Amino acid sequence: MLFDRVSVPVAVCDVYGSVQVANPAMAAECGTTPGRLRGQDVLDLFQPQESIQVERIAQALRLRHRSRYQVSVRWRAPDGAERYGELTADPVSDTVEDTPALLVMLRVQGEGEPRGDRPGEDTPAQVTPIEARILALLAGGATTAHAARETGLSTDGVTYHLRRLSARWNAANRTELVARAYAVGVLAPGVWPPTPAPVADSM
Repeated sequence: MLFDRVSVPVAVCDVYGSVQVANPAMAAECGTTPGRLRGQDVLDLFQPQESIQVERIAQALRLRHRSRYQVSVRWRAPDGAERYGELTADPVSDTVEDTPALLVMLRVQGEGEPRGDRPGEDTPAQVTPIEARILALLAGGATTAHAARETGLSTDGVTYHLRRLSARWNAANRTELVARAYAVGVLAPGVWPPTPAPVADSM
């Protein structure tokens, strides 16, 4: 099956997060076989870093919102290493009236504690392009609604990214978020309107 040949860890879950089918790449992250993942809760396999993310997704699914949802997760690899990454869930169904299934993909970001989560080790590498764009808009005085229009997100989507940044940088408010963005080099200094700093090519 094409599903089995995909190298990215992928699973199909019901709306409650119970695995219905998983590919070998997903099973390998759990040190088991695809068949043994069936019926297990995907959020037991991959532990969410922020419970508020899961609560928002559950509420959105109950209201039959059809957006892409992302959850930062941690898990223990078969070799015992602690890994972290992001689960992306896309609701899929034949019609809008049907209860959707969730196509879940896992993006492995690294092993050990994410550098941006360690005190004193904030890093621009932990900021996505959309987060950098939102920070630039906030630095220019944009409201949540304005940032949503400029980025094509919903206001809840903008708030979701701000919550992630606040938790990652331990920032108390948006002013502190913007200040931290300048301090760690996410925003280019001396530029108006505020602009994300160029990302250095690591190649």
